[in-house]
This record gives sequence, C-alpha cells and structure tokens, in this order.
Amino acid sequence: MMLVSTIDAKPENKLERPFNNSISAIFVFGDSTVDSGNNNYVDTPFRSNFPPYGTDFVNRIPTGRQVHYFFFPSYFRIIISECLKLILLNNSYVGIKEYVPPYLDPKLRVDELMTGVCFASGGSGFDPLTSQLLGVISIQKQLEYFKEYKRKLETAIGKERTKTLISKAAFIISAGTNDFVVNYFGTPFRRRNYDIAIYQQFLLQNVQQFIQGLREEGARLIAVVGLPPIGCMPIVITVTSGEANGQRRCIDSLSTVALDYNQKLQNKLTAMVNSSSDAIYYVDIYQPLDDMIQNPSQFGFENVNCGCCGSGLVETTFMCNTRSSVCENPSKYVFFDSVHPTEAAYSYLFRALRPIIDRVFSIA
Repeated sequence: MMLVSTIDAKPENKLERPFNNSISAIFVFGDSTVDSGNNNYVDTPFRSNFPPYGTDFVNRIPTGRQVHYFFFPSYFRIIISECLKLILLNNSYVGIKEYVPPYLDPKLRVDELMTGVCFASGGSGFDPLTSQLLGVISIQKQLEYFKEYKRKLETAIGKERTKTLISKAAFIISAGTNDFVVNYFGTPFRRRNYDIAIYQQFLLQNVQQFIQGLREEGARLIAVVGLPPIGCMPIVITVTSGEANGQRRCIDSLSTVALDYNQKLQNKLTAMVNSSSDAIYYVDIYQPLDDMIQNPSQFGFENVNCGCCGSGLVETTFMCNTRSSVCENPSKYVFFDSVHPTEAAYSYLFRALRPIIDRVFSIA
C-alpha cells in the first residue's frame, strides 16, 4: 500500500479501541515535543522532571515530559506530551496504552517494551550539531537505541515475533524545531557554511536517512510531524523581535521558514513513499497552532505570546522550576512555558487531528 497523507491538524491496561486496528505498538523519536522522560537519564540540564511540569499528569507527577497533559473523557482518553504528543500519544486512543514510557527507564519490563517505547530526547534535532550543543540524545543515537531495543526483544520473544510486531507498529517522528530555533538562528556555526535553503536540504537529507534506517529495521507505518509556527514561540519573540516587553508580535519571516521547510518535507516524503510500499504520513501541526494564535478568542485564549510559567518570556525546562510563579488559569494561555503549549492548546490540536487519526489507524 503506497500512501502519503497530510494530517491537518493504568499504563499496563489495554483500553477499548474506538475502531478496529492491528497496531501492535507505538515507537516515538524526536525532541521535547515527544520526549516522555529520556532526558532524566542523560547528563543534561534540559530536563523537566520537577514542578510545575506534570501538574496535569497522573497523580500530578513530573515525569520529565515538558508539557502539561490532559485526559479526554471515556473511551478516547489520551495523554499528550507537548508540542505534538498528539498522534504520539494517541496511544490510549488507539487502544494500546495510555502513554509511551522512555526507553532509557531501567525499570521497563518486557511487556512494556512490547507495546512501544519512546526514544525521543528534549533538545534534539535532525542536525547532529543540535544535540551536541544541548548535550542530549541525537536522532542518530535514537536509531541506535532502537536497534538495541530490537535485539532485546528478539532475545525475549524471538526474531519472528519481533519482526511481526515491528511491521505492525506505528512510528512517530517529531523534530526539527531545535535545528532552526536553537542551532541555525541561535548560533553562528551553521550559518557560516549554509544559507537557509541549503540548511533545509541538509536537514531533509538527514530526515530521509533516518526514515530509511527505520525501514531497514522493519518499520512500515511512519508519521513525520512538521514544524510549528516557530516565529510565534514566546522565547523566539523575546530573543528576536526587539519588542520583548512591547506588542510581542510573531516573527513572520521565521514562521515562513517553517512553512517552506514543511512544504519541502512533504515533497520529500511523497518521493519516498512513491518508491516503496510503506505508508508514510506527513502531520501538519502548523495550521492548527497558527489558528489558535491568530484567532485566540475563538478558542477561549487570552494570551498567545507569553508562557504561563514565570515571566513567560524565556522560561523553559530548568528555567521553569519549583521557584517559578505559574499563571492562575493556564487554559487561557496557548503556551505553558516559552516553548511548549498548554493542555488546553493540545486539546484543540487533538480535536483538529482526530478525524485523520481515525483514518490512519483504522487502515493499519
């Protein structure tokens, strides 16, 4: 089946599925938009395993996910982890488990490994330099961890069962924002040798190599998340706009870079799927987030350019901590910290993506 689609936008207990599908597991790769806690096991300051993170998670426990979580009622409860946990943690929605645990958690049992794990690392990107700058797990290393995971599973359940499980699993990839915000525009290193168009192509080559690596390991159903409107992230406005305490308008030129990259990413994925029988999906989160930011009152938001944590201007990860003040009503904010959306924003994102999620997982 050749398919590429634009998606506009009790952990151990299996939940009733809202539709029939044969998804065996969910595997997640990328950055803080989908990191479920791997950075807790890495020597890096870019962690979030402390309050106020986690206040909307089970038992209000900060697990290392850099976002507020929410539960949907009844059969489609789903936990989502920042900027996109959307499909990622459709997990419980598609009937596997409520959230994907971090692969580096040493306490994981075989039954937990079998239903999927997260290899993502907050601060990572497709450019190896991005993870080096922040001291986190590179995308390339995440692929090596998946190969290690595969060997562990083969030892536990056998090669044939492992092969079947992986062939029926969903693979979610969400990365790229740090490559632009932290690396390309935040440091001079890549700009010395790459203009923005060449850098985009460099990233896309790495995306292609990563996907090909997954396919060589047996992946057949892959979803790749595009970039958000990066020019509207509070930290970007603070650092780039020159009006940190003024009107705090989005930096349209930077969001245009994200849009351009997203289009090139779609073209790349289309070319890849046309040369194989695998299913590869592009997931558009740009438009749903941009709709919330440009038309906040339609969604019940009052603040779109500052985070709820601290001053809202620069706080994220270790800068948003137990000493930080937190706004009285996060549901009125699009962003919880200066990078990651609130539970309320994720709720609207899920609603925007739910029809296509149903379609994608019902064909599996």
